[in-house]
Amino acid sequence: MNITQDKVVELDYKLTVNGEVIDQSEPGEPLVYLQGHSNIIPGLERALEGKTVGDELQVTVQPEDGYGERDEENVDELSREDFEDDVEVGATYYAQAEDGSVIPFTVMSVDGEKITVDFNPPLAGMVLNFDVKVLNVRDATPEELDHGHAHSDGDHDHE
Repeated sequence: MNITQDKVVELDYKLTVNGEVIDQSEPGEPLVYLQGHSNIIPGLERALEGKTVGDELQVTVQPEDGYGERDEENVDELSREDFEDDVEVGATYYAQAEDGSVIPFTVMSVDGEKITVDFNPPLAGMVLNFDVKVLNVRDATPEELDHGHAHSDGDHDHE
């Protein structure tokens, strides 16, 4: 069975950026996603289209097909009083937008009462290198299609 729209795919992956391993699936815990529903970054999803079980591929994803380009306008200054606890440089915090959505940001520096923060995704502007192996491909269930994502065993169990 080939990877096409509405197929549930299991894969092992390793993500490297500038030669450094940033993320990888654990043995026996593959990434499971629903093809064609933007569950994974666009560049990787496109590269997997048409592949089948056992295929191994290396995919290089440019920023525009990954987490986007870095935007310096997404760097802002906040006041220390906006934070409840100690502020740690390099740590990720979460802000609530006016529409109620949650936006992650990273603390870049602390200068007295001024805290410089970055709302860009940490991997924005970076070329992503994926090593992937397709482990399984199956048809999605009607519930998975309805929800727009794959369910692994135990998800959404009803008593």
